[in-house]
Amino acid sequence: MEYHNPVLLKETVDGLNIKPNGIYVDVTFGGGGHSKEIMSRLGEAGRLIAFDQDEDALNNALKDDRFLLINENFRNIKRFLRFHGIKKVDGILADLGVSSHQFDVAERGFSTRFDAELDMRMNQKGDISAFHVVNEYDEQDLKRVFLDYGELKNGGAMANVIVMARKDKQIKDSEHLKQVLARFLPGHKSNKILAQIYQAIRIEVNQEMEVLKEFLEQSLEILETGGRLSVISYHSLEDRLVKRFMKNGMFEGEPERDFFGNFEVPFKSIEKLIIPTAEEIAVNNRARSAKLRVAEKK
Repeated sequence: MEYHNPVLLKETVDGLNIKPNGIYVDVTFGGGGHSKEIMSRLGEAGRLIAFDQDEDALNNALKDDRFLLINENFRNIKRFLRFHGIKKVDGILADLGVSSHQFDVAERGFSTRFDAELDMRMNQKGDISAFHVVNEYDEQDLKRVFLDYGELKNGGAMANVIVMARKDKQIKDSEHLKQVLARFLPGHKSNKILAQIYQAIRIEVNQEMEVLKEFLEQSLEILETGGRLSVISYHSLEDRLVKRFMKNGMFEGEPERDFFGNFEVPFKSIEKLIIPTAEEIAVNNRARSAKLRVAEKK
């Protein structure tokens, strides 16, 4: 399967302020689009380490002695960099969410366009799938998933309907799930609501919010002073976490003040929020909800 165009390619890599001899990390390798752009700006002594937990991405590994692809979740970035003798890096890039490739492979179960088994695992060896969430979570946990991760006002009612329906028969595929939830899918809004339902289940399956928090906290430890963090997010839950961490270095509460009453924060913002142009969205539909934030470690 073809991997689609990387989103905000130039802007994201520009944000890293590449030093030819620096060490950089692309934690969401995918089709390798961002990595190729980083590599094109590195000198002979530069290095790029990439992460991707999806085995499909291994087929896209770059053949270059300066490049290393690690088949692991980027929540383990610090551990695996240390394993390879790297304690500090000059920049980290993350393009969050599901790749176009994953959406386009029907059997992966990410897309509402296909009738496929309920899966949605980014790591195909993962223990928890969408089937597990839909058929084994109790009603309160399902309600939490729909409310917290789908921001669905009818999340509680949806959870109840699913629990009632699965007493008669397991919900194994996307078509069955749509039938069970049909009353919540009015024609003019069905695609939008379905996307929210799928987003909620996918985030739970892949622990995306927990993974993002762990990654951001580790990025602060790994980055050199002056190192850059360049992150693309695709929905408000991700963007709020990224924005708050870049602003305060934490997800809740307020940072401490110094002797003079100023907040002590670990990053300084490099750019205001960057979004794709209409031209890019026309060429690459996945870009329509992308938001890029860039920060530099103080």
